[in-house]
Amino acid sequence: MKNPLQASKAGVESYQANRFGMFIHWGLYSIVGKDAWWMHEDRVSIEDYEKLVSRFNPIHFNAEEWVKLAADAGQKYMVITSRHHDGFSMFNTALSDYKVTNTPFRRDPLSELANACAKQSDMHLGFYNSLLDWHHPAYRNRKTSGLAWDDYVNFLHGQVHELCTNFGPLACIWFDGDWPREPYNPNHDYFTAGGSFHYDDLYDMIHRLQPDAMVINNRHDFPLPGEDIQNFEQDLPGENTNPIVSNLAEIAQLPLEVCMTINDSWGIRFEDNNHKSASRLIKILCRSAAADANFLLNVGPTSDGEILAVHAARLKQIGNWLKKNGEAIYGTHQEKVQAAGCVSTSKQRCSYIISIDYISDSITLYNIPEYASQATLLDGTKLKVKKNSSQWVAEIPPEARDSFATVVKIF
Repeated sequence: MKNPLQASKAGVESYQANRFGMFIHWGLYSIVGKDAWWMHEDRVSIEDYEKLVSRFNPIHFNAEEWVKLAADAGQKYMVITSRHHDGFSMFNTALSDYKVTNTPFRRDPLSELANACAKQSDMHLGFYNSLLDWHHPAYRNRKTSGLAWDDYVNFLHGQVHELCTNFGPLACIWFDGDWPREPYNPNHDYFTAGGSFHYDDLYDMIHRLQPDAMVINNRHDFPLPGEDIQNFEQDLPGENTNPIVSNLAEIAQLPLEVCMTINDSWGIRFEDNNHKSASRLIKILCRSAAADANFLLNVGPTSDGEILAVHAARLKQIGNWLKKNGEAIYGTHQEKVQAAGCVSTSKQRCSYIISIDYISDSITLYNIPEYASQATLLDGTKLKVKKNSSQWVAEIPPEARDSFATVVKIF
């Protein structure tokens, strides 16, 4: 068996250093506001679903505004759906007429996002691409279409080739739709692949064309050779608390990523108002970084091309916190320092203890690194510390605490 290619060392380091990204689920399903799985959940026929094409016209879409919002949120990369399970391509693919440029909108929003990201040096673009396809005749209807499974695989690989060659340098290619650990359900027959996706060839193609791009496959299983990230959906690494998605408890020796929704939906769902607070989202960001994982936070824009105001507001609150505290998140790795109500990160002989739960005015720190001799807040304010051989007790004045999460730096 050949040794698969992997992302470059520079690509891995850059991706991990970025730590926080924006996930975007956007497509025809945004028109009906019933999430990205509406076609499956309501058993909508291909013929009826195709009628949405004539209605898709996001007149308020502005790529530069989306990129600015991500930057204001402190996010360093964006990952958008190029084709979701419904089979509709959100870019001007040459391999299908079932695409966004054949809607009244006519434009290619992915190309516009690529151009907008290119203008901002610290914003990187990646693409989600579905492995399964409820529309393609070679995926679901081979008996009636006369097509073979290889016809679909060639389409899949061909689209990924387009994504890797038409949009400039990429942060990642993010796959979804292959879940080998999920129990068989006859109601999901049309999810079933007709053969191999030929991952070896697919991953090698990406790594040849985009050496710095990370390959992510949301398989909920141990990563395969050629995959660069282990992803955890709606959950933190190793916790496996998601009642819907069975993430693998075993953690690979790879970079990690947590993908999560702000409310309960990936695409926009009109009745879903269960929006996570900024406080909760900041805690998840901190806990992700402390687990050595990136945090990819999803928004589901409207069919008009607007990100919900409540989501934009939450993102800006996170961004305001990161402006003051990003030193403890970006470019950091897991740290062994422990304290009740806290998580910790580290970089360059500095440890960051992030108090995400205000338990008391003092925090007791254990497993202090040998190099550490003092404790401060990130603004340089020195803290009173009582030390002995096994622990430090640092006092944080209540007036000096951040309303979301307070960072103590020891060095």
